[in-house]
Amino acid sequence: MWHPVGELPAAVYWRRRVVVLLVVVALLGGGGWLGYALATGRLGTTGTDPAAASSSSRVVPTPALEQIVPPMTGLRTPTHAVPAVTATPAPRPTPAVPAPAPGGRCTDDMIGVAVRAPASVAGGSKPTFELVVQNTSPVPCVRPLDKGLQEIVLLDGRGTRLWGSNDCFPEAGPDTRTLAPGARVSFPLVWSGRTSEPTCTAPRVAPARGSYLLRGRLGTKTSADTPITLS
Repeated sequence: MWHPVGELPAAVYWRRRVVVLLVVVALLGGGGWLGYALATGRLGTTGTDPAAASSSSRVVPTPALEQIVPPMTGLRTPTHAVPAVTATPAPRPTPAVPAPAPGGRCTDDMIGVAVRAPASVAGGSKPTFELVVQNTSPVPCVRPLDKGLQEIVLLDGRGTRLWGSNDCFPEAGPDTRTLAPGARVSFPLVWSGRTSEPTCTAPRVAPARGSYLLRGRLGTKTSADTPITLS
C-alpha cells in the first residue's frame, strides 16, 4: 500500500494520494462547517461582507458644514398678509364759481358789513356808532341801503340783546345804490345810552359798567362783533 507499483514513477502515485487525501479533508471540513452553521443559525448571513456589515453599523458623522449652517428644512418662512391695494379715486374737480355779473344785485357774499365805535364810552353819554358797508367783489353791483335795513345792537357778555338802533326810532325810505368795486358807505347811528327792546314799551335804563359787544346788520348780512367798554 505504501509502496505503489506501476508503470509510472512512484512520485506520481504519491501526488495522487495527496490530492485524494486533501479532497477527503475538504469534504469533511465543509460538512462540519455546514452543520455548525445550521446549528448556530449563521447560515442566513452567508455571503455578507463583514466589512460592509461593520461599516453599516457605524454612525456617519455630521459634515462640518451642516454643524455650522442649520438645514433649511427646519426653518419656517414667515408669512405676512399683504394688504389689498385699494385704488384711491381721483379727486373730483371743484366746479368753478361763476363770476358775478357787473351791474347785478349785490349778494351777501359780495359785500362786507362792520361796526365802528370807540373802545370805551362814558356812562350816560350819547356816543355815535357807524355801520360801514363795502362792496368786496371785483364788479359793480346794486344793493338796497334803506334805513329800515340798517341796524346796530348792543349785547352783554352772555349774548343778551340790550339795545337796538331801530327799536324806538324806526326809519323808512328807499335807498338803493350802485356800489363800485371796493367802495364803502358809512351810516352814523346815535345811541341814547339806555336799553331798549323792539316794541319800545319796556322801561329804558342805563346799562351797568362793564364790557359789551356791538353787532351790525344790513338786511340779512351781519358783521363781526365789536367790543366796547362802558365806564
